[in-house]
Amino acid sequence: MRALLFASAALLAFGAQAALPEEALTSAGCMACHTKDTKLVGPAFKDIAAKYKGQDPMVKLMEKVRKGGSGVYGPIPMSPNPPDKINDADLKNAIEFILKT
Repeated sequence: MRALLFASAALLAFGAQAALPEEALTSAGCMACHTKDTKLVGPAFKDIAAKYKGQDPMVKLMEKVRKGGSGVYGPIPMSPNPPDKINDADLKNAIEFILKT
């Protein structure tokens, strides 16, 4: 019985972990407009990383992703991405992944 409780707790804990950044970016729909190396509809991740190199833009980028907007990389707007589309933990991990690109 004890082993069953431990196994159940382990499975619940595993399910609560944040997704891998690449998985979160795909499941949230980010990859429909962005790629790692080349501009698609939105900027490439490498261009975002270059723009913010040497800075700590986490709060700014989380807000930008949540609210959406346009004008930074061109006239095509990015739609808002609320927490039901990508949770805060996954968004933070995704932004860290992008900034390391």
